[in-house]
Amino acid sequence: MGSGQVTDWQGKNVTVAGLGVSGVPAAKVLHGLGAHVTVVNDGDDARAREQAAELEALGVTVRLGDGDTLPDGTELVVTAPGWKPDKPLFTAAHAAGVPVWGDVELAWRLRGLDGRPAAPWLCVTGTNGKTTTTRMLASILEAAGLRTAAVGNIGVSLLDAVVGNEEYDVLAVELSSYQLHWAPSLRAHSAAVLNLAPDHLDWHGSMEAYTRDKGRVYEGNQIACVYNVADKATEDLVREADVEEGCRAVGFTLGAPAPSQLGVVDGILIDRAFVENRQKNAQELAEVADVDPPAPHNIANALAAAALARAFGVPPRAVRDGLRAFTPDAHRIAHVADVDGVAYVDDSKATNTHAAQASLAAYRSIVWIAGGLAKGATFDELVAESATRLRAVVLIGADRALIREALARHAPEVPVVDLDRTDTGAMLAAVQEARRLAVAGDTVLLAPACASMDMFVNYNQRGDAFAQAVRELGA
Repeated sequence: MGSGQVTDWQGKNVTVAGLGVSGVPAAKVLHGLGAHVTVVNDGDDARAREQAAELEALGVTVRLGDGDTLPDGTELVVTAPGWKPDKPLFTAAHAAGVPVWGDVELAWRLRGLDGRPAAPWLCVTGTNGKTTTTRMLASILEAAGLRTAAVGNIGVSLLDAVVGNEEYDVLAVELSSYQLHWAPSLRAHSAAVLNLAPDHLDWHGSMEAYTRDKGRVYEGNQIACVYNVADKATEDLVREADVEEGCRAVGFTLGAPAPSQLGVVDGILIDRAFVENRQKNAQELAEVADVDPPAPHNIANALAAAALARAFGVPPRAVRDGLRAFTPDAHRIAHVADVDGVAYVDDSKATNTHAAQASLAAYRSIVWIAGGLAKGATFDELVAESATRLRAVVLIGADRALIREALARHAPEVPVVDLDRTDTGAMLAAVQEARRLAVAGDTVLLAPACASMDMFVNYNQRGDAFAQAVRELGA
C-alpha cells in the first residue's frame, strides 16, 4: 500500500472507520473491488444499525459501538475525515505499520482504475467560502461546455464521481482540512487556499497543524497555486509547497491586479495571470454585478473560482456566463426580505468569527444577531474591526456572554440586548428585538460567529428559523 495506485484489491483486508456520508460509499466500493471489508463505528444508534444492515446484506462485516479497536489482519484503514488522528484505532494502525487513508485519498488512488482517463482535479480549500467557490467553479466549467461536477466536502462523494458511470472532463473539488490531513498522495491540476483563520483547532491541536493540513492542497500542483493576496499566510503556503516544474503562483485581490493576479478595476473582474504578456495586458472576465451577492468576500470567491477555471484553459466568456448562472446556497448572506425599509439578511453559515467578519464588512449600518457555541473562539478582533458598523446587537445562545464581554471592551456605546434563552423560539424574540432597534436603511444581519448546535440541529435550521421570524414580521 505505497504511494502509487493499487490495481489489485482482491482479498485485501481493509477496515473502514466510520459510517455516514463517506464510510458507506467507501465500504461499497472496496467490497465491489474484491476487498474483505470490515466497518467499525463508534455509534450504535438507529441510523447506524440501518446503514450496517445495508452493508451486511452485501457481505460487509460491520462492528458497531467500538471504533477504537483495530481488527486483526487489517492491511489498510480508510477513515471518515472527521475522526481525530489521536484515536486509539489509528495509534494501533501506526504501531502495526498499517497505512491510514481518508476517502479522498482512496478516490485519488482509484482514478482511472476502470481504464477511463482520469479527470483532473481543481481543488478548493480555506477556512470560509469553500462551498460557494467550488460551486461557482463548477458553474464556470459547465458554461465552457465541460463535463464536470462539484464534489468532495460539498456533500457529494468523490468516490461516486471517480468510480461511477458518469465521465468527466474535470472535477471541482472542495476539500476540508480533515480530508487533506488524510490525503497525502493528492496531486491537483491546480488548487486554491481562500483564506486561513483559527478553526477546528480542537481537532488539529494547533493553528500550525491546521495551516499545515490546508497547505497540503498545493503539494504537487501542476499548473497554478491560487492564493489570497490579502491573506499572506496563503501565499506563504504556496512558497513552501513542492510543486511540479512550471507551476505558477496566481493571486487574487479585491484591488487592481498586478501581473500574475486576478482583481477588480472599476467594477470589472480582471485577469492579468492567464494572458499573453501579462506585464502589459489584461483580460476582462465579468462585472462585479455578475456576482450574486456582490459582497466583498463573495467577489473574492468569484475571483478564486475564475483563477482555477482560467488555469484549466476556460475562455473569458465562460467565466462571465458561469457567474451569471450561479445561484448561491441558502443561508449564505441571503437577502430574506425588506420590512419598513430595513433589510433582513440570513448568513447563518457564518459559524466562526472569520466568516462573520466578512459578512459584517458587507454592510454599513447593522443590527447584528449573534451567538451560539463559540467552539473556543474569542471575539475581540471581530468586534473591534466591526464596531463602527454596529447600530445594535442582539445576543442569543450558550456562549453569548463571550460576545457581550468583547462588545463591552471594544464597542461600549453600542446597545446590546442579551436574550437569556437557548430554546428555538428565541430566534423570533431576537428578530422582534432587532426590528425595534433598526431604522430605515439598516440591515438586520444574522451572522452568529458561532456554531448552532446549542439551539438548533444545524445552521440550516437556524437560518430557516430566522427567515420564518422575518416573514412573521411582514405578515
